[in-house]
Amino acid sequence: MNKAYKFRIYPTLQQQTMFAKTFGCVRFIYNQMLSDKIKYYKETKQKLNNTPAQYKKEFEWLKEVDSLALANSQIHLQTAYNNFFKNPKAGFPKFKSRKSNRRSYTTNCINGNIYIENDYIKLPKIGFVKLKQHRLIPSDYKLKSVTIIQTPSGKYDASVLFEYENQVQEQTPHSFLGLDYSMHGLYKDSNGNEPAYPGYYRQTEKRLKREQCKMSKMQKGSRNRDKQRLKVAKLHEKIANQRKDFLHKQSRRIAGIYDCVCIEDLDMKAMAQSLRFGKSVTDNGWGMFTMFLQYKLADIGKQLVRVDKFFASSQTCSCCGYKNPGIKDLSVRVWDCPECGTHHDRDVNAAINIRNEGMRLVTT
Repeated sequence: MNKAYKFRIYPTLQQQTMFAKTFGCVRFIYNQMLSDKIKYYKETKQKLNNTPAQYKKEFEWLKEVDSLALANSQIHLQTAYNNFFKNPKAGFPKFKSRKSNRRSYTTNCINGNIYIENDYIKLPKIGFVKLKQHRLIPSDYKLKSVTIIQTPSGKYDASVLFEYENQVQEQTPHSFLGLDYSMHGLYKDSNGNEPAYPGYYRQTEKRLKREQCKMSKMQKGSRNRDKQRLKVAKLHEKIANQRKDFLHKQSRRIAGIYDCVCIEDLDMKAMAQSLRFGKSVTDNGWGMFTMFLQYKLADIGKQLVRVDKFFASSQTCSCCGYKNPGIKDLSVRVWDCPECGTHHDRDVNAAINIRNEGMRLVTT
């Protein structure tokens, strides 16, 4: 199995220059190869299998950066290119803009050319870069690759991928928890609890709007605009970090208590594109939360069960099983079952039904 750890790194000015050069070369080779593929296909109606090596004679400065970073750029392009021909809905690969504020490249570990030692990480063509190692890496983990990321605020992260043998034995689930997605509170569980999600984006929305308005009035290309862009980027980064911290803590707490967690298999991308719900869906980060929950449960031999999104969790009475079609209206938050008279909170009732359905899926 594979596991990635993200560390903050602190390159020197010289190393930052080398990173910038590598980002630029990776972007250039991606765009150049994509342009040649398009031109070749228009002329011959055939796919072109080009590689970074054939461009190094014409563009000798490509030799100054890590060759594996260029090779990985080729792999990413080839994957996206082939995916389009297999499924046109996947979308055709787009050219990478040099104005993008988020830059990255990936390099592979070959013959020990990358390693972490004494709070430093050794990278090809870069050398030893200061690293903030916030956790110990088990001795049996094998380093596979590193992705260097420059955030929009100008900071640098290293996402280090390790390979290890999965020796975790799957546990027989005894305690189950159902979670029903909540637009504003993240979720309600089958015990009637909710995490009281603070809504970090909503809290900072007015300040963010004010800073973005300032930036929009500044002249493009000016130093003041660049300073203001950094200020906006740092605000966005703070919101993202607050959200991640909250979701990590919630998912760790649940994974430590319950053997099996049951959720609905929702299409969050479609919900995020909704004009009515878009900001709320993006703010609470349900998709990120379920991803954290899944790998944390898997690490200790527990399970995350996804219930079909068409399962009528909200309309079904969790006590007698009566299906009430009048509950399709989202404004109905509480209701009484016409069959057994039980008073229901809409979300808690749905979470109980999701838990029961998950238990059925696991035990059958």
